[in-house]
Amino acid sequence: MVKSMTGFGLATKDYHHLSIHIEIRSVNHRFSDQIIRMPKQFLFLEDQLKKIISNDIHRGRVEVFVTLEEKAETGKKMIVNWELLDQYHELLHNLKERYSIKEPISLKDLLANEDCFEVVDKDLDIDEISKELLSVLREAVIKLDNMRQTEGMELKKDLLHNLNQLERIVGDLQTTAPKVIEQYREKLKQRVEQLLTEPMDETRLIAEVAIFADKADINEELVRLLSHIQQFYRILEETSPIGRKLDFLLQEMNREINTVGSKANSALIGTMVVDAKSCLEKMKEQIQNIE
Repeated sequence: MVKSMTGFGLATKDYHHLSIHIEIRSVNHRFSDQIIRMPKQFLFLEDQLKKIISNDIHRGRVEVFVTLEEKAETGKKMIVNWELLDQYHELLHNLKERYSIKEPISLKDLLANEDCFEVVDKDLDIDEISKELLSVLREAVIKLDNMRQTEGMELKKDLLHNLNQLERIVGDLQTTAPKVIEQYREKLKQRVEQLLTEPMDETRLIAEVAIFADKADINEELVRLLSHIQQFYRILEETSPIGRKLDFLLQEMNREINTVGSKANSALIGTMVVDAKSCLEKMKEQIQNIE
């Protein structure tokens, strides 16, 4: 399966008073590289997060951003120092009796003692939140992977287009190569006849043409090129990561077409070689983004 190494995934889930937000993005990289940024209290989950990512993402630089946000003030709770408040209440009673104060003790009197009350963050259930966090990550990874697959389908279409073009050019080269040798024979014969007044030695002409044909023979390279092209088609249908395989195969195809260009003593073949290299260059750009 052709997958792009570029993608983005986002998943969010509310859990009690928290909102768990995970953003994951990936870009090109020769190997698998994972960078995770999240709150310190959850750093112990890093290995588990990387394992979940590795199940679907095998190559590329992956960055994960984990944030936990409290919803309004629902993450707060009130702590009452009952012992101190009891002392305060008793003190008020004593004051009333001591100074003959008739007004009753009100709730307002008790709340006025701020030292008895404290607003703090609710304690987090790390284990429960960890389970939710891993679940949210799986959702984000699925979205990332789906995006990589979608872009991979477009990359595959473009690769197949250029591969078809390359295959057509190789077919034209196979047809043109024998004609080049015959054209060389005719040109050589005409030049010799112009220079010589005596009849030409046909045996010598055949020998010269044979030497040229041997030097300019590109059949072996074209056969290998066609073999590489067929192999390229097969690799595009594999389900495992294929980027490195395609990259290696493309290098081999470039080597063969360069040899064809250096051997062929023909402007027509030279033009075809340029067209073929143009296809390979376009394919190279796309392969750099394939997992």
